[in-house]
Amino acid sequence: MTDERTYDDDEIREIFGKAASQEAGAPLAPAASGGHGLTLNELQAIGREVGIEPARVAEAAAALDHVGMRVARQTMIGAPTGVGRVVDLPRAPTDREWEILVAELRRTFDAKGKVESYGDLRSWTNSRLHAHIEPTPSGYRLRMGTVKGNAQVLGGLGLAGLVGGLIWMVVLAISGGLTEEMTRPLTYALLGAGALIANALRLPPWARERERQMEHIAERASVMLASESPE
Repeated sequence: MTDERTYDDDEIREIFGKAASQEAGAPLAPAASGGHGLTLNELQAIGREVGIEPARVAEAAAALDHVGMRVARQTMIGAPTGVGRVVDLPRAPTDREWEILVAELRRTFDAKGKVESYGDLRSWTNSRLHAHIEPTPSGYRLRMGTVKGNAQVLGGLGLAGLVGGLIWMVVLAISGGLTEEMTRPLTYALLGAGALIANALRLPPWARERERQMEHIAERASVMLASESPE
């Protein structure tokens, strides 16, 4: 028996994503553990096979404890509409540390936000963007997330316009009036397709930026709370 840590599939993807990004030209390693998890030695062995240095894999695995895990993206027709991150914390922040973290949240996201505290629960929210400190059975965690609200509206309207326009054209084709009356349904379909394309182009960069910002906050919180409480 061994107490050596194992990493699940989500953690493996995160580790190899970080390690591969530091290796020029290195391909992304496969990220499947067969459901039983992989140890660091096993991850390093996989890394060697695809040209990723073991040291890079070890560094990425160590960083995982500081930045936590990305929450599975919310998507609509393949485009990301919501992102999040959760990181375990060794302890709850003091009032002073929470104030420092809120200041970092405001600076990173360029938003004032609203601050609330209820016992060990602390939260910072700005519309659909949130960061919460929550107690867990083993300690505490920082949970962050956001949803691009107008993306869901635009995607829904786009899908409705595209599908509605196409159905309209099919009905006209069956009735023999497609040639004379196709302008309006074609316009609806094109507008709907345009809305979906707009989401597909603008949402991935937005999601990557929000995930990068959340990773930064997670790392700052983990490092700050790694030492003993000054109180």
